[in-house]
Amino acid sequence: MENNGNNFPLAFLGDRLEFPPVHMANEDGLLAVGGDLSTERLLLAYKSGIFPWFNDDALILWWSPDPRMVLFPNKINVSKSMRKVLRDGRFQLTQNSCFSEVLERCASMERKGQEGTWITPKMKSAYVDLHKKGWAKSYEVWEGGVLVGGLYGVDLGHVFCGESMFSLKPNASKFAFVKMAQELQEKNYHLIDCQVHTDHLESLGAELIPRKQFVEILKR
Repeated sequence: MENNGNNFPLAFLGDRLEFPPVHMANEDGLLAVGGDLSTERLLLAYKSGIFPWFNDDALILWWSPDPRMVLFPNKINVSKSMRKVLRDGRFQLTQNSCFSEVLERCASMERKGQEGTWITPKMKSAYVDLHKKGWAKSYEVWEGGVLVGGLYGVDLGHVFCGESMFSLKPNASKFAFVKMAQELQEKNYHLIDCQVHTDHLESLGAELIPRKQFVEILKR
C-alpha cells in the first residue's frame, strides 16, 4: 500500500470483489488501483460512487472525486439556440442502435488538451459486455441517416452514469444530452452523473455536489 496524500493508504485490489470506502480517496479522488473490469466489479463501483479511468499502459485506477459533478434532470439548461435545434427536425435520436460504434467514436474523438484516450481496448470490451447485459446504454444522433453524435453510460435505473460523448456536427452531442435529460426527468431519475467539472457541462446545468450527498442518492 502507498499513502495517497489523505492520511489513508491507497488500496491495491486483488481478485476479491470489494472497494474501500469512498472517503478514503485522496484529494484528487483516486481511491484504489488494480482489480479487473468484470461486469460485477464495474456495477459495484458505479453503485458505490466509483468509476475507472486510466491509460492503456497503466494499472486500472478507480476514482471517487469530491465534490461530484452531476445534473439533476429538471435543471437541464436549454438555451434559446438549442431550443431551435430541438424544434427544427435536423437531428434524429435513437437509443442502443449502434452502441459499439458510439463507443469507438468517443474513443477516437480528438479533445483539446488531451493526448490519447482513456477508452482503452479493455474498457471497450468491458462496456460492450455491460451493454449486452442491459446495464450500459447509448444515445445516437443522426442527420440524414449519418451518425453525427452520441453518448453512452451506465444506467442504474434511478441514476444514469454518463461516460463519454462525441460530436461530428455542431450541437449533435448537446442534442443527445438534452434529449436524454428530458427523458430521464419524465422517468423520475434522481440525477445524471457527470463525474468531473467541465465548463461545457456547467453550461448545460450540471453542478458540483458533495460526494456524501451523491452516494446517499445512489443508495436510494
